[in-house]
Amino acid sequence: MDKKNTKRSIHPTGERSGVRQKKRGFLQDVKKNWVLYFMLVPTLIFFIVNNYMPMVGIYFAFTKFDFKGGLFGSPFVGLDNFAFLWKSNKLIELTINTVLYNLVFILVGNILQIFTAILVSQITKKWFKRVSQTLMFMPYFVSYVILSVLVYNLFNYEYGLANNLLGSLHMEQVNFYGESKYWPILITLFYLWKSLGYGMVVYLATILGISKEYYEAAEVDGANIFQQIIYITLPQIKPTFIILLLFSLGNIMKGQFELFYQMVGNNGMLFKTTDIIDTYVYRTTLTSFDFGMGTAAGLYQSLFGFILIITVNFLVKRKNAEYALF
Repeated sequence: MDKKNTKRSIHPTGERSGVRQKKRGFLQDVKKNWVLYFMLVPTLIFFIVNNYMPMVGIYFAFTKFDFKGGLFGSPFVGLDNFAFLWKSNKLIELTINTVLYNLVFILVGNILQIFTAILVSQITKKWFKRVSQTLMFMPYFVSYVILSVLVYNLFNYEYGLANNLLGSLHMEQVNFYGESKYWPILITLFYLWKSLGYGMVVYLATILGISKEYYEAAEVDGANIFQQIIYITLPQIKPTFIILLLFSLGNIMKGQFELFYQMVGNNGMLFKTTDIIDTYVYRTTLTSFDFGMGTAAGLYQSLFGFILIITVNFLVKRKNAEYALF
């Protein structure tokens, strides 16, 4: 058979078989879409300056910092800073406090936010819905400094509103700033009060995005409002809940520094139940100037959170890849 008369078979995509399509290289892609890549430059600069360059400071964790020698001129002590934290049991206490607080914040916070979002979505009066959302969102904008003043005026032993009410009822006054057992509940309550409105908006946006056809079909089938919430609303907001949960778990070792520091300050009598890694690092670096110890605690905090988010994301991906972050 003459080769000249032989016709090449045509691939369904329209390409001739036997002809390889050359993959466009990275430099060619940059040349073609240079405007889009140029728009990424400010973002890259931001992360390099604020996230990657400061990582050099990790070396502090392995030194006994000396102001005269600076970062690389300070004596190298290896893992002595980590060993001191471990032997003093401070690392265990800080880890327990930080993890337990964040678990309560994540679980209780998300449950209340979902519950509140469902309630608001059921409101039929538009003006009442807007007023409700505004009132619940306002605490999010309250400064932590103002919050500390509010807490102090509520729980001060001599002039606080709470003790004045107890005194008027002929009940024994409580020294809130002298006993640490009250503060896990107080810190949790004020955190939920401040963050409820912001988190509720996220879930409310997801609920409002659910097609009304689902609810109309459920009404035709005779489903009541509670059945619609259980079988339609909750399954539809499940992806949002999992994504927010993964983001929160990534920061489980990073406490709400402003919340704890402004409410507790340097009151050593409350550290047993209120001291977290962030407040400890702040005190060790700015009061005792022990940069090595503070950096060691911060490095441990970052590694713990990194391992946790990788593990949880792996488990979620095995269960359902669509809900995983990466």
